[in-house]
Amino acid sequence: MGVSNNITAVLNFVAMICSIPIIASGIWLASKPDNECVANFRWPILIMGLLILLVSLAGFVGAYWNKQGLLALYLFSMALLIAILLILLVFAFVVTRPDGAYDVPGRSYKEYNLRGFSSWFRNRVTGSGSWHKIKPCLAASDVCTKLTLNYITADQFFASHISPLQSGCCKPPTVCGYSFVSPILWTNPVNPTADPDCYSWSNDQNQLCYDCNACKAGLLGNLRKEWRKANIILIVAVVVLIWVYVIACSAFRNAQTEDLFNRYKQGWV
Repeated sequence: MGVSNNITAVLNFVAMICSIPIIASGIWLASKPDNECVANFRWPILIMGLLILLVSLAGFVGAYWNKQGLLALYLFSMALLIAILLILLVFAFVVTRPDGAYDVPGRSYKEYNLRGFSSWFRNRVTGSGSWHKIKPCLAASDVCTKLTLNYITADQFFASHISPLQSGCCKPPTVCGYSFVSPILWTNPVNPTADPDCYSWSNDQNQLCYDCNACKAGLLGNLRKEWRKANIILIVAVVVLIWVYVIACSAFRNAQTEDLFNRYKQGWV
């Protein structure tokens, strides 16, 4: 195996290692309760990570055993995957840029306005057809019920930093003026006409605020927060992959030159 192929094999090993945090990010996103309920958002990152791992493995095999055709396929496939990953990153950044969060006086947590998110993000996740499937999935999760284990008094709850999903789905909007009994039990609203969601709230544990616009906004807030965290890892991974790819291209050209030189030398001799 020539020096250039040695370099390419090492670089592909680095790319395989680089795919691990991408796969880990995909698994982390897929395991979140909100992503479990929004099927379209669960798998893209995980699938990309697995494809990068497989392509890097093919490149490693091609370099180690000097399979030029496999190396050429690796270079083409990796360029395509890097381009797709860049497009995915830019798209995710654009559609999750608007933040519908707003502060609530006397509360440490934020509440969320559905109109504060991008139209694509909002329509894709909270359209009538999508929400019809998402709502029972959220209701079946422990997102809200586990709040009762962590917060007993109103002061504890109001000083908490609950997730956007919990803020939107597990309690009524603050403006309604409901009285706290427990994190998922509220009574006697003093301003029930302040927001349409005030009428959507129910103390039925299967209903809560899952029909509220605040719940839809909270889901978007949760997804936005999680995808922004995942994007940090993806940006680092893409930078490393681009660096690996550029050097691998150079090594591939050098390997071809070495091969031509060796053939010429053998023919001359």
